[in-house]
Amino acid sequence: MRLALLSDTHARHHRIQPVDCDMVIHAGDFTRRGREREVTAFLDWLAGWDCPRVLVAGNHDYFAERQPARTATMCAERGIRYLFGQEATVSGLRVWGGPWSPRFANMAFNVERGAPLARIWSAIPAGLDVLVTHTPPSGIRDRIYSGRRVGCEALAAAVQRCPPRLHVFGHIHEDAGETVVGPTRFVNAASCRLLAGVRQPVVVSLAPR
Repeated sequence: MRLALLSDTHARHHRIQPVDCDMVIHAGDFTRRGREREVTAFLDWLAGWDCPRVLVAGNHDYFAERQPARTATMCAERGIRYLFGQEATVSGLRVWGGPWSPRFANMAFNVERGAPLARIWSAIPAGLDVLVTHTPPSGIRDRIYSGRRVGCEALAAAVQRCPPRLHVFGHIHEDAGETVVGPTRFVNAASCRLLAGVRQPVVVSLAPR
């Protein structure tokens, strides 16, 4: 299967060219200011992809945090699988997704480091094909422009405990790319570059078991 991976489009989705794929996965921050009209515009665009679509929210997606039921309904109406700490089987792949990130300022889906995030990630099951989170795990594709690493330590521990075949995330625009550690392929799929411009989708192959 060909999976097209996106994240952090920040209302610039119109600059992304849909590609031939069997599934598209977006790892959050589909809005810039978290307004409902941005959500509607993005979901209408994502619904135009002619394949299964998987979505989680991110720290800019304030509407999704304030209106979780409405967001889920808007996605369902367009045939988009919206994951909020849930597992789903999509085209034969076991996928689990969630929007949470370590606290930064007063943004959406922010949770304190340590035990609060560890409790959330403890729900990640073993045997996943794809894990979709907005935040990167600590130490993997999480380096900001200053050189400091800002990924989630509790998520790193959870991934080590239950390694998925593919872990898709974004959040840190300047460290986009791929890294393989053990059985897991990690992809920071951030679409918006740090200062300007967008990256096109990352396409990977992953066969159902």
